[in-house]
Amino acid sequence: MCFFTEFNRTCLISFLLIELVKMLEKMEERFDPEAVIEEFETLSRDAGRVQRETLQKILDENGGTEYMQRCGLNGRSDPDSFKACVPIVSHSDLEPYIQRIADGNSPCALTGKPITTISLSSGTTQGKPKFVPFNDELMESTMQIYKTSFAYRNREYPIGNGKALQFIYSSKQFKTKGGLAAGTATTNVYRNAQFKKTMRAMQTPCCSPDEVIFGPDFHQSLYCHLLCGLIFRDEVQVVSSTFAHSIVHAFRTFEQVWEELVTDIREGTLSSRITVPSIRAAMGKLLEPNPELANTIYSKISGLSNWYGLIQELFPSTKYIYGIMTGSMEPYLKKLRHYAGELPLLSADYGSSEGWIGANVNPKLTPEVATFAVLPNIGYFEFIPLREDLNCQGQEAKPVELTDVKIGEEYEILITNFAGLYRYRLGDVVKVKGFHNSTPELQFICRRNLLLTINIDKNTEKDLQLAVEAAAQLLAGEKLEVVDFTSRVDLLSEPGHYVVFWEISGDPQDELLQECCNCLDRSFVDAGYLSSRKVRAIGPLELRIVRKGTFHKILDHYVGLGAAVSQFKTPRCVGPTNNTVLQILSVNAVRSYFSTAY
Repeated sequence: MCFFTEFNRTCLISFLLIELVKMLEKMEERFDPEAVIEEFETLSRDAGRVQRETLQKILDENGGTEYMQRCGLNGRSDPDSFKACVPIVSHSDLEPYIQRIADGNSPCALTGKPITTISLSSGTTQGKPKFVPFNDELMESTMQIYKTSFAYRNREYPIGNGKALQFIYSSKQFKTKGGLAAGTATTNVYRNAQFKKTMRAMQTPCCSPDEVIFGPDFHQSLYCHLLCGLIFRDEVQVVSSTFAHSIVHAFRTFEQVWEELVTDIREGTLSSRITVPSIRAAMGKLLEPNPELANTIYSKISGLSNWYGLIQELFPSTKYIYGIMTGSMEPYLKKLRHYAGELPLLSADYGSSEGWIGANVNPKLTPEVATFAVLPNIGYFEFIPLREDLNCQGQEAKPVELTDVKIGEEYEILITNFAGLYRYRLGDVVKVKGFHNSTPELQFICRRNLLLTINIDKNTEKDLQLAVEAAAQLLAGEKLEVVDFTSRVDLLSEPGHYVVFWEISGDPQDELLQECCNCLDRSFVDAGYLSSRKVRAIGPLELRIVRKGTFHKILDHYVGLGAAVSQFKTPRCVGPTNNTVLQILSVNAVRSYFSTAY
């Protein structure tokens, strides 16, 4: 009798402890959007003070590191001493330190606490991924950015307790020579327990199981993301990915496989195209025969005209579509709007593999004019003015602090963060569009590094994008579109010339493509380009048409190097050392046109 009493008491205590843990977890996960907004409003009211405190905290934590000792700060943590002693650097300057950290030789070379994780950039800018330190502080700033922008979004587009169809993919993680975990920045975020906890707190957990997100074959993961979305179609309130390109890619794929997806739902069995055992097992728990749902989806798709409004029809509870839509993602917006129908497109926050900068606190702005309010406590930010009259005799203008930037001016950003990057050039050009209290609201303009240059010409990613958009208007009249594009400089010919590669949706006549080629050439309005073309110091622009699927092959190449699909950005200019991508473009080129515009 006493034994059973003691046993029952033990069971009761265990049960109460389990319930207490569950209750504490729910309390921890409770998300108060208004409290998050008030926190940001407080931070942004005195951004200058917050910046000084943030810099002091960074230097207090990392002042004793090898790098800081070499800079000669000697324990000082004020902005003036910091800027006098610490040089402005690019990744190549810090690469030897980061490599030694990755090799296990100097874990505290850049930070007071040892770095245990390495992030890989997408690699599409330089042709190969860069190593970037990643730590708990960067993870915390990531979650702060997510929560801040969500709180402002939720004011304008409130969502209930639903799910998110997130086209997210984790690349393979590996161990560096020194035993550090290494993966893409998105992989490091998705694998962190805080990510799931935050998504649950914001009532937008991913509708796909982990086995799909972390699957080894992104084609199979994509198929299953789509299938999960359809299974939970009435619960999906947000459709998102890291980049707009991934969402467009997903629904282009849907156009090809939708009948197979409907069959899976109708019969409750998974397509034989899914061969990864862990993914098959996870999907098997979700799938059951549902002829009614299959008929509904079939009926919705049959009623579409050229796939317009596809997302809206498939997921009727969706409030908006969300992802990074600025910069190199802008060319995909036309197609994304076509799929979205009447659903609003909301641009995600501003950051990079090296760290975050600002949150979108004005979600009703269209992606083309989206701005990002800098969070003054996640890093210390400086801005190099890019006005030509300030950059005289080849000398860069002196950087200004966060609260000293001027509306309407363009700047290059320098970032100092908690993960060992100090006065680090991101290479981004931004324009100050206004202020949120005392913190600036930035609009992303372009990458600063030149894309196309042969003589005295200077054309950026934005210049290329505008030229492609102008020429693509000629295709629109024939109901054709540019699926994707890139470029390179050909210096083997004499004189050198620009080469633009297009993948297009149909098969236009030669006359139309020749007209597009001429339009591309005329649309580069940089003074150096115009004068060089007129005196034939730069040769006629060349337009090359590549086979359908060529840009998917480029994507596959980068995924094979370890990039995550959700982090992939099509390289807008392929450098001379990026041999594999140049080879893919070369062997898949099927038509070529030279401009007769000059």
